[in-house]
Amino acid sequence: MNPDAVGWTRRPLHTANLRGWGRAKRWEYWGIVTPEHIVGIVVSSLDYAGVHGLYVLDRATGRETSTDAVVTFARGTALPVRSGAGEVRARGGGLEIGIAQSADGSTIHATGPGVRLDVEVPLPPGHESLGVVVPWSDTRFQYTVKDIGRPVHGTLSLHGRTYEVGGPEAFAALDHGRGKWPYSTTWNWAAGSGPGRAIQLGGRWTDGTGSTENALFVDGRLHKIGEELRWSYDRSNWLTPWHIGGERVDITFRPFHEKTARTNLGVVANETHQCFGHFSGWALTDDDTRTDLDGLAGWAEEARNRW
Repeated sequence: MNPDAVGWTRRPLHTANLRGWGRAKRWEYWGIVTPEHIVGIVVSSLDYAGVHGLYVLDRATGRETSTDAVVTFARGTALPVRSGAGEVRARGGGLEIGIAQSADGSTIHATGPGVRLDVEVPLPPGHESLGVVVPWSDTRFQYTVKDIGRPVHGTLSLHGRTYEVGGPEAFAALDHGRGKWPYSTTWNWAAGSGPGRAIQLGGRWTDGTGSTENALFVDGRLHKIGEELRWSYDRSNWLTPWHIGGERVDITFRPFHEKTARTNLGVVANETHQCFGHFSGWALTDDDTRTDLDGLAGWAEEARNRW
């Protein structure tokens, strides 16, 4: 890791020219929230495998449609070295994902059994995102870009019916990750958005590094929250309210649906509980203005990895 890279930015500046094999983790995750559906798209390379997925939740019925693919040695997976530039590609197990990125925004095409997604995610003028380099050591580190509250429009075809994606209550969020990780890690992540406001919160995996991935966005402007936050939730009942707090943040998250993913291959294992729901509470801007976060929609999760 270049020590001069450590810090945070308001727009993607870093080049993730990772070298070596075996500990590098690369991924692009897009989450899309509409009043009718929640969509998750992931393309990832863990060096020894590509792990890709397309997920759709019907919010009215609770029905989940999910396709996951594991591709040995991440064959056919393309993940650019810079966020917002180049093409992301993955194919396998009946799943095909293509994401074209440019200075104007991103175009996402994804297909799986019963699902086709075709959307544009424009990049508004002056829109800011949170880029952070998290250093565990000289050889273990992560560069993440969390880009929350992006507008989105297009179509979602689900089991023979086509839905329009767009409008003021629809948003997209990007998690761009490139790094070399320790073997065992646990993280929390929460992201929510609504017209003119968005929140990005992380925890546990950054503790003690001097870096955080916490930010408030107001009209596309980033207000960095540097403190480590307190997360409280019931691991025996994920659908009870979560609380996330600190000096500049006091948030309650009320889930309405839990998505669970588990794999256990002995040496390699994952357990993720991603809950979708609504936020209430407040966060402070850089000038200590209290911003109301009531009604923001999004997710909060816990992920435990041995990888």
